[in-house]
Amino acid sequence: MTDQTTIPQITESVAFADLYVSPLNPRTVFSEDEIASLAENIKIAGLIHNLAGFRHDGTDGVGVVAGGRRYRALALLQDDPRFQNVQVQIAADEDTAKLWATSENAQRQDLHPADEIRDYGALEKTGLTAGQIAVAYGATEKKVYRRLAMAGLHTDVLDALKASEISMSQAKAFTISNDEKLTLEVLERVKANGTKGWGAMSDYQIKEGLKPDHVKGSDRRAVFVGVAEYKAAGGRVGGDLFEDETIFDDPAILQECFEAKLASTAAQIATDNGWTWGEGITDDYVYSDTINRMKMARIYKVEGVLTENESDRYDELGELVDGDACDEAGRAEFLELQVKADGGFTAEQQAHAGVVIYVDHGGDVEVIEGLVRQEDQEAAIAAGVLKKSAHKETPKKSPISAKLQEDLDRIVIGARQNALLDDPTLALDLLAFQLTQSKGWQRIHAYDVSLPYLANVPECETGYTQDKRLTLPEPVESKGSKAEDFTAFRKRGHKKCMDMLVRTLIGQLSISHADLGEMIDEKTKKVTREHFTPTAENFFSRVGGPYMIALWNELLDLTDSHDAAKTFAGLKKGEKAAKLEKLFGDEATRKALGVTETQEARIAAWLPEGMV
Repeated sequence: MTDQTTIPQITESVAFADLYVSPLNPRTVFSEDEIASLAENIKIAGLIHNLAGFRHDGTDGVGVVAGGRRYRALALLQDDPRFQNVQVQIAADEDTAKLWATSENAQRQDLHPADEIRDYGALEKTGLTAGQIAVAYGATEKKVYRRLAMAGLHTDVLDALKASEISMSQAKAFTISNDEKLTLEVLERVKANGTKGWGAMSDYQIKEGLKPDHVKGSDRRAVFVGVAEYKAAGGRVGGDLFEDETIFDDPAILQECFEAKLASTAAQIATDNGWTWGEGITDDYVYSDTINRMKMARIYKVEGVLTENESDRYDELGELVDGDACDEAGRAEFLELQVKADGGFTAEQQAHAGVVIYVDHGGDVEVIEGLVRQEDQEAAIAAGVLKKSAHKETPKKSPISAKLQEDLDRIVIGARQNALLDDPTLALDLLAFQLTQSKGWQRIHAYDVSLPYLANVPECETGYTQDKRLTLPEPVESKGSKAEDFTAFRKRGHKKCMDMLVRTLIGQLSISHADLGEMIDEKTKKVTREHFTPTAENFFSRVGGPYMIALWNELLDLTDSHDAAKTFAGLKKGEKAAKLEKLFGDEATRKALGVTETQEARIAAWLPEGMV
């Protein structure tokens, strides 16, 4: 290797047209965006570092052995006379050229993110914009903005980042804090737990540690109140720069603002719509049971009456709307007739009643109209706007037909059988209990001990999954005598014989005592929904429209007045059934509807009444 200390440094001005990338240059992969950014930097600041080159034997011009990125950036600037001749340091021999080519790339080291954050922040304080900083560093503006968002971090946090004591993601979490003492306390906990592994603090845990009592801007109360009203009441606002979310730092003030605005909004809605009073409830949903606990009664709209011609026109337009064949004027006419048919509250009704409002999960106001307070009910009854309670409810006819109930009962039994398959000892103990403890007329009905195998399958098998173990294997072909048949049977092995006995026993399961059935279900941890999913075919198309509407609203926390509830109610019966089937069986549908975790759990656990 040539001794570099004895070689003179020769720098020449070379026409750019005479330059090319030397085959000795090891860097071959470049980003076009990166080169374009570097070209912009050179255009503004000039070529700070010269290229290094070598004149190869048998070739014209100078091969660039170090500075391939700068060479490619200069190629984009050849319409500028300043860069049509370039200063190049020329290698005296090939060994020197090779050394330069490998040395520059080996020594190249990008700034540590912590140093970038500090440098970018310092440049911003001098008045440079993010775009100018991006040009100076040959970086993208997006990267500069991300770094500047962290420029306000405490110096100890940046030191910990550079020392790899915390990760970049963990460092970002500290941007929500403006409390130095708390920042340093949480930082020590993060450093103590490391950046990876079971004990490492997550970004969420860090944020909770920095602001344990904060409320996110997505909270329904924050959405309803708004930043301006909250700040006017003295509330402090922070921010999560990387989640692009406002943080409300004073939950008590937010709650006060929420309750005050809820009360004033309820009063205003009552006044604007002719009701006697308006009240706000802080819950995020109001169930019928909530109204009952408040001892309120409910009145309903006076049903509208359409003339014969209007009724015919309503039906005609309804078919066009359902078939998506109705023009705008027709839809407007249909809605007018719909409003008339729906009817409304009379002035006399409103004189005895009011409204309750609440703020839903998304921060929207929901209104429940026509409620009569307990102290007003006697007067409302006297005025004839509220019926007197007979204190005796007439049993309602079940929306589930006898035939459908038979299928549901079979599914419940099937789920119990499937659960018992995993506990054969319990199944055998149950048989022993039946055979030894039954006395006289007090017979315990658990198995039909004649044991013919009975397939327990609902008439509609859609959505029902039966364990394959409940299907018995084919019997051994008869050899002619019972002794031979028994010998062949025993060749299956004792374990197989007992397995067939248990499967046959369980196939006979028909527990008639509710308490015994509940105990068996508890022991086996039976979950009916693991084997049954309601579909349009097996359930929804077999019940009425009102039942489906009530179920849709119950599962999705909708009031009758909600737009989504009205849309569903306007569907045909088959469309309602199909919509409910997708709600239960299609994850994409639930995601599109914005189903919450609580609603997901409710849907996953739901069973028709009568199924346990």
